[in-house]
Amino acid sequence: MKNRTAPEMNRSLAIGLRVGAIAAAIAISGCAVAPPPIAHTPNVVATPQPGRLAVSVAAAPTVGEVTPVYVSIANGTDAPRSVVPSQIFALNEAGERVAPLPPGEAARQAGSAKELQGAIQSAAVSGIGGAAVGAAAGAVAGAAGSGGGWGFGSPGAGALIGSAVGGGMGIIRGAEKGQSRADQQANQQIEALSLKPEEVRKNFTVSGYVFFPKGQYNQVEMLLVDRETGDTEVVREPWH
Repeated sequence: MKNRTAPEMNRSLAIGLRVGAIAAAIAISGCAVAPPPIAHTPNVVATPQPGRLAVSVAAAPTVGEVTPVYVSIANGTDAPRSVVPSQIFALNEAGERVAPLPPGEAARQAGSAKELQGAIQSAAVSGIGGAAVGAAAGAVAGAAGSGGGWGFGSPGAGALIGSAVGGGMGIIRGAEKGQSRADQQANQQIEALSLKPEEVRKNFTVSGYVFFPKGQYNQVEMLLVDRETGDTEVVREPWH
């Protein structure tokens, strides 16, 4: 039986330290989950006021290339109003109207911001499985060892190298899955929180997000339809 030389032992120790660092990173990140694209959603909505229409607007922090704006409309009048999200506009300093993004497009543009971090964190979970499989394969190769030309020298060294390779491949595959899952989560959340086309009856309140391209705005303009007369009512609120 051939004795291991000092360089071989040092090389195996170095590999072990590297693999240990990878495993530690996986263990730390493995418990993380993808954060939502909109970190905080408000719970306060407009309150119906007798004889008038109450509207509140609150811009959320920009996510990726999208600025979510929380809109709440409370109807204190006898005439129902129809809300059409596509007829809510952001006004820039030149007074130009900027149309909102459809929820699907907003999800695509916003999904690359906070969700990217979630994808990397999710990747570590999938990477654990890859490391385990790689370690097993490396141990088998190490057993074949010097006679088979693998050059690992021992099952232990083969397992260490296999862990590193398997863990790396697992993290790459996990990153792809994590990004896909993160994008799906972003799309689902944005769709669920978006303002829907609906009728606001007396003393009813509707609320939800409208999404605009990132930019500098000072007002929000919305066109509401009076269901009784068919007339269009223009409401403007400061950008907050």
